[in-house]
Amino acid sequence: MTVSEAEYLRKVLLSPVYDVAVKSDLVRMNRLSGELNSDIWLKREDQQPVKSFKLRGAYNRMSQLSEAQKQAGVIAASAGNHAQGLAYSARIKGIKAVIVMPETTPDIKVEAVRRFGGDAAEVVLHGTSFDAAKDEAQRLAKENGYTFIPPFDDPDVIAGQGTIGRELLEQNPKLDTLFIAVGGGGLAAGIAVYLKQLKPDLKIIAVESDESACLKAALEAGKPVTLPSVGIFADGVAVKTIGTETFRLCQQYVDEVVTVSSDEICGAIKDIFDDTRVIAEPAGAMSVAAIRKYAKNHDLSQAHVGGILCGANINFHTLRYVSERCELGEQKEAVFAATIPERPGAFKRFCELLGGRGITEFNYRYAREDEAHIFVGLKLRQGQAEFEQIRQTLHDEGYRIFNLSDNEMAKLHVRYMVGGRPVDLPNEHIFSFEFPEHPGALKKFLDTLGDRWNITLFHYRNHGAAEGLVLAGFDIPTDSRRDFDRHLSQLGYHYQEQTDNPAYQFFLSDLTAPA
Repeated sequence: MTVSEAEYLRKVLLSPVYDVAVKSDLVRMNRLSGELNSDIWLKREDQQPVKSFKLRGAYNRMSQLSEAQKQAGVIAASAGNHAQGLAYSARIKGIKAVIVMPETTPDIKVEAVRRFGGDAAEVVLHGTSFDAAKDEAQRLAKENGYTFIPPFDDPDVIAGQGTIGRELLEQNPKLDTLFIAVGGGGLAAGIAVYLKQLKPDLKIIAVESDESACLKAALEAGKPVTLPSVGIFADGVAVKTIGTETFRLCQQYVDEVVTVSSDEICGAIKDIFDDTRVIAEPAGAMSVAAIRKYAKNHDLSQAHVGGILCGANINFHTLRYVSERCELGEQKEAVFAATIPERPGAFKRFCELLGGRGITEFNYRYAREDEAHIFVGLKLRQGQAEFEQIRQTLHDEGYRIFNLSDNEMAKLHVRYMVGGRPVDLPNEHIFSFEFPEHPGALKKFLDTLGDRWNITLFHYRNHGAAEGLVLAGFDIPTDSRRDFDRHLSQLGYHYQEQTDNPAYQFFLSDLTAPA
C-alpha cells in the first residue's frame, strides 16, 4: 500500500502514540563530541516502557483497527522488540494478541513478551527460524481471522516510528545530519518522510550492519532483494529483505548508506555507556558506530549530528562478547600472529621491540624446533597507523607478522584454542557453522554427517543470540569430499569453509604442513 507524503505527514502529526510512549530525551554526548570535535546528540528510545522505539509503530497500527478487527484480535511474528511493543499495546488497549516466536528465542525475551502483554498476549513458540514463525503466524491469522501486524512494512507502523522525527525537530531544530539504523527500514522511512518535508536540507544517513545490509543491496539493484544470509550479532536489524514501502521511502529520502562491523558496534556500545551509563543493544548502538566511522573521512566539526539509540534490550551474556571486541572496534587494540625463533630470550626480545606498549593477550605453545607461532593482543594509542609502525619494526627485525584484527575466525575461536596441533592429519578441513540454539541441534548435525568422517576439532561460542557459532574440523579423504559436501547441504545450517584461513594455518593446522 503506497501512501502520499502529505498523508504520512498527517498520520505522524495525528498519531496517538503518546497514550503509551514517552517523548524520549535528546542528550548531548559530551565525551564523544569532544573526542570527534563535533556536536553529537543521541535520541534515547531506550526510555520507552519496552526499551525500544518499536512500541510507537505497533501502538499506532493497533489504534487504526476497526471494531471488528479489535474483537477478532491481532497476531505478529517476532523474536524481539516488535513482539514486546505489540504485547504492551495489546494490554493497554485490551485487544487479544498472539505472538509467534521461534523456539530458539532466548527465555528472557519470551518472558518479557508475556510480562508486557499480561492476560492479553499469548505466546506461541514455533519452528527454529523467524521465517518458520512468520509462516505459522500467517496461517493462524487466516484460520482465526486475526489481523497481522507487520514489524515495519506498513504505513501506520512507519508513521508511528515517524513521531521520533517530530520530536527531534522540536528538541533540536539545528540538527543537520542524522544517522538512523536500518533493519526492515520502518524507522528510517518514518523519520525521513517526515523530516525531509519540513527540513529538506537535513542529511539523513542510513546505517546497516555489514552482515545484513539489505537496503544497500536493494539500492544497488533498484528494488528489494533477498540476502542469502544475515549476521546474528545485531539481531534487531537482522533482516534479509527490506520492505517494499520502506524501500520506496528510503530510496527517495535517504541521502547515504553507511555499513558498520560488529567490532565497530561493540565500540559504539562502549561510547554510549561512557557518555550516558546506558547499555545499548547492538542494533541500538549502530548510529553511534556510524558517526565515529563517518567522522574519520568527513569534517563534522561544524555539524550538528544526531543518532538514535533505538533499543536497549540486550541479553546480559552478550556483554562478555561486547567487552572482548569494543577495543578492536575503536582501534585501541590489535590482534596478530607472529613467528619468533624457538630459543631462550626470544620472547623477551620480542617484547622489547614493542616499545613498552601494553600486551593484552599472549598465546603460545611449543610446536616446532626452529620457530614458534604466537597470538598477540596489543594496546594501541594511535589506531591502525600505530600498528603499521609496529609491524614494520618487527618485520625489519626478521619477524613474520599477520594482522588478525579483522579475522572473525581468529577472534571468535582460534584465540581460545592456541596450544595444540596434530602431527599427521593431511586431510583435515575446517568449517564454521551457525547452529540454532535449541535442543537437538548438535544431534541433528551429527546424525546428518553420520559416522563416516572423523571430527578432528570442535569449538563452540555463543554471545546470547539465537544461534551459536561453531568451528569444526573433519578428516575428509579426497575421494569422499563430494559426499561430504552433499551431507553438509542437507544440514540447512549456514556454513563456510575456513581451511585456508591464516588463523587456522598459523595455530591449528597439521604440523607436517608448510608453515
